[in-house]
Amino acid sequence: MENNYSAKWKKRGDRTGLIRNALLKSMGYTDQDIEKPFIGIINTWAETNPGHVHFRQLSEAIKRGVWAAGGFPLEVNTLSICEVFFDLSSLIYRNLLSITTEELIERHPFDGIVLIGGCDKNIPAHLMAAVSANKPTIYLPGGAMLPGSYKGQPLVCGTDSFIIYNQFTSGEITLDEMTKQEGCLYGSAGACPIMGTANTCQTVTEALGLALPGSSSCLGVSAEKLRYCEETGRQIVKLVEDDVKCLDIINKKSIENAIRVLMATGGSTNLIIHLTAIARRAGIELDLNDFERISKETPVLVNVKPHGKYSVGTGFHDAGGVVSLMKELEGSLNTECLTVTGKTVGENLKDADLPYDKDVIRPLSDPIEDKGGIAVLYGNLAPNGAVIKRSAASKHLLNHRGPAKVFETLEECQKYLLAKDCDITPDTVVVLRGYGPVGAPGMPENGNYMPLPPVLNKQGIKDFVRITDARMSGGCFGTQVLHVAPESAVGGPLAAVRDGDIIHLDVENNLIEVEISDEEMAERLKDFKPKTHPDIERGFVRNFIDTVTQADEGCDLTYMQRVKK
Repeated sequence: MENNYSAKWKKRGDRTGLIRNALLKSMGYTDQDIEKPFIGIINTWAETNPGHVHFRQLSEAIKRGVWAAGGFPLEVNTLSICEVFFDLSSLIYRNLLSITTEELIERHPFDGIVLIGGCDKNIPAHLMAAVSANKPTIYLPGGAMLPGSYKGQPLVCGTDSFIIYNQFTSGEITLDEMTKQEGCLYGSAGACPIMGTANTCQTVTEALGLALPGSSSCLGVSAEKLRYCEETGRQIVKLVEDDVKCLDIINKKSIENAIRVLMATGGSTNLIIHLTAIARRAGIELDLNDFERISKETPVLVNVKPHGKYSVGTGFHDAGGVVSLMKELEGSLNTECLTVTGKTVGENLKDADLPYDKDVIRPLSDPIEDKGGIAVLYGNLAPNGAVIKRSAASKHLLNHRGPAKVFETLEECQKYLLAKDCDITPDTVVVLRGYGPVGAPGMPENGNYMPLPPVLNKQGIKDFVRITDARMSGGCFGTQVLHVAPESAVGGPLAAVRDGDIIHLDVENNLIEVEISDEEMAERLKDFKPKTHPDIERGFVRNFIDTVTQADEGCDLTYMQRVKK
């Protein structure tokens, strides 16, 4: 279906034009305003999204830029997603937000689009919509949050919350002490200040070329962010004038740039799913082997939590942010890719500085890790792939063999791990299944919630191997095999694992397997019945269950993708 644009929508001299112009004028706009290019500002502000609560101010700054450049800004709001406020996995609503945003872009008479987002499902949803609709588009990343502080020690939300909770469950701190630290975990509005999923999404959006250079890592509550907003408003009018559309910028090579930056930052495993979904919406072939190939070529350079020392909006940004990181990586980037500046990546980087602080953004000659932050695994447990965040895992567990302890529910898993008489050993491999795209439904971040057993913590053991068909927060850490595909709820091999089976993890050789024969695997699965969720009869969640793809295909809806497997 053809997109709507203002030139087609504006009609002088007939009844439709009369009504349309009259309604615009009812809001106080003039004939001079109506003749300008229409710029849609699609905002995800909401009071149920702490990461976006400052977006009203950002939007006003964008409008200033649009007006100054000769455009006519019109703001619309859409669904805003914060993982914490949803009682089902917010990945479900990423797909819903992508649909509503695409419809807003396509059906409104907008000539250009500014998308405002900062949190981990909002950004990929918007990008999925943007490549589908293919109008001139710029992304305004909402910016990073300030870190918090407790008794003089810096705290950063998700990463330190896991540490604090492990201290509480192990009896190292009291409930009162944990409660006091709650108010110190989050320093301001904005994206959690670690290189979790939200800031990884913002970083990747800039690396894709869809956000102005420098705009993704600066603090959300800064004057600098407001200046980027105004410049974004000016630049979208220029893109409309030059007819530079989203798919002039997004292609296989720009996505490869984004993957390289993802690996160099040690960013979130969730971006494997999101970038795959974005690519497939754009009609671009992308699979897990592309991620693994680039990961093997790209060292981890960014020293930020959860795997490093610093935060994003202060440490990483002050060291030069994405621009300086890309300057360090310039020799391996596709520098011919066009960006929203109207220039190529190479032109943008021509006068860019190398990192100012070489402890925060390391040089290629002195990386944190020799390979990228994420590795892809295959084997009889994951014929279609699984992933592990290598940079956040314990090195001694990256080649591990041990007996499985299997759980069908998170509640039973937590009860076992936290029990005073838990019989777990350092060799045990905890398997949590049934939480994939169909099984949960929505593939929640349950990798976060398999806590360090107090019995191990008291022995000085701080990590153990976990395997799941669920996801993990980008702020989490530990040796966790994630996104196992196909998932157990649809008959994937994870459904065949039993307590005591020996599981072998070998990250160097991209292997995850259970040591049973193919015949035994088939015998265990012969009577398997897929999960159908008869209690969910209607609505978008039912639609999601019936049409969602597996993790290796982006967890999108089959009918929304241009690439079919």
